[in-house]
Amino acid sequence: MSRITPVLVLAVLLLSSAPTASAQQPDIVQEHWYHSYLTLTADVQSWAADYPEIVMLTVAGQTELGRNLWVVQISDWAQNAKPDGAQKEIVYIDGGHHGNEHLGTELAFLTAEYYIEGWAAGDQEVIDVLSTTELHILILLNADGNDIDTRWNINQVDLNRNYDHYWNTCPVTQPGSAAFSESETLANSVYMNTVVPDADLYVTMHTGVWIMLYPWGKWPEQPSDWELFHSIRDDVHENISDIPIQNANQGLYPNCGTSRDYGYGVMGFPTFTFETDDEQWLPGTTEPLSSRLGEELDVMRYLISNIWYWRARLLVTSFEYSEDSIELKVDNLGRASTTNATVQYIDGGEVMWTSELFSVNATNSSHVYLNTRNLSMTEDGHFELYYQKRVIDSATWVAEPILDEVIQEVERGGKGFLPAPSLVISLLAACGAAIATERRKGDIFVENSE
Repeated sequence: MSRITPVLVLAVLLLSSAPTASAQQPDIVQEHWYHSYLTLTADVQSWAADYPEIVMLTVAGQTELGRNLWVVQISDWAQNAKPDGAQKEIVYIDGGHHGNEHLGTELAFLTAEYYIEGWAAGDQEVIDVLSTTELHILILLNADGNDIDTRWNINQVDLNRNYDHYWNTCPVTQPGSAAFSESETLANSVYMNTVVPDADLYVTMHTGVWIMLYPWGKWPEQPSDWELFHSIRDDVHENISDIPIQNANQGLYPNCGTSRDYGYGVMGFPTFTFETDDEQWLPGTTEPLSSRLGEELDVMRYLISNIWYWRARLLVTSFEYSEDSIELKVDNLGRASTTNATVQYIDGGEVMWTSELFSVNATNSSHVYLNTRNLSMTEDGHFELYYQKRVIDSATWVAEPILDEVIQEVERGGKGFLPAPSLVISLLAACGAAIATERRKGDIFVENSE
């Protein structure tokens, strides 16, 4: 706190105590003005009071001046899981890293408002989303900077350069004295690591130029999960919006210590920075905020409604095993690849055997052959797939049982063939063996089909 200037503190206190709109501001105000910390606090508290069945309000931490970092948690809380019993997907959204980027904050607010008001209106799209998904939305991270209309927090630090991912290794200004030196970014990282550590989507909302950015900011190279990001880009451009969607380093400029790259590189989330263009909207104009940001909100709805696809989702459609090998066919229903899948044999919760690693690319089918040496099966054991949701090293690992109905024990080693094969069959068999030998890598063989 020793770095806070008396002038800035006085300005914040004066603005905070100034008369503002009351809770649940009338639409005429809500749609034509930006939130202050006080009006936002009134709105989120009213949401929690009016819609307790879908809105839970929590505090991720405090700003440097002690203001609450409100997180609006939105889901159908009558259901702890999806209707089929599976775990709900999780969306994490934050806005307002930069206090003067008001449209980014308002996009976060409008996203929360869309799902709350849609639920109240009986919108089937919203009902379906909230029955299967949790939304965690921290609308305003830099409340101190917001009320004095400055990019920085009260310590004159750029919060979006203060994260512990290659912190202060790019030519940037005001990254802080150390990674997570600021209470706002530290609180945000703690929430990521403790409340939503396995989030299926993270979007951080800013204002400046009209663009969506995916990792990396530090490097111009495409991220490990480029297939996922490119497929989202192509879908958005074909069906929703022509907003540019690019690698952050190339699409904007080199930037390090950002929440986007921390979310992807450290947490393993699929992550976007949503930059809204503020040149066409001013407070008090005749155009309402919801119209100004309508296209961006449509993109958010797409990302949220399709969140089930933003990972590898392996489905075993055929599984044959013998005393010396396993042959399985795997479909990837998701949009991300995985490079380190294995088959495991489990008994009593203990891993008794693990196969070699194999890869499954995004949206394709794979034919996999594995060696079963050292596999000893038991009466109560079962097979599972064990793999990461995405290629990035920090992605979450999942263990999923292989359905009993696709598992079949077979006999191999020549049984069932004619005792005296013809010359043609012998030649075909020899050719097939030669091809298989060329494509084998150790004890594993994977054949992919698009």
